[in-house]
Amino acid sequence: MVRLSFIAHKDAEDFSVSYDAYFEKELYSAKGRRSKKKEAAFLEELGKVIDSIAKEHDACIIWDEPLTEERRA
Repeated sequence: MVRLSFIAHKDAEDFSVSYDAYFEKELYSAKGRRSKKKEAAFLEELGKVIDSIAKEHDACIIWDEPLTEERRA
């Protein structure tokens, strides 16, 4: 599952959270154990999937300038 929540970032002091800017997409669903090989493949494509979700909603992610430490959970 990929979940995106966009923050309207206008300056260094402005971090307003919009609950309307929350999107998610299920990448894979199956019963049983997770495969490390499949998980590695999903992580490799994660950036592309996130960018496509953002593009669908006229948003963008500036990957080389994170606002805070990235989280992958």
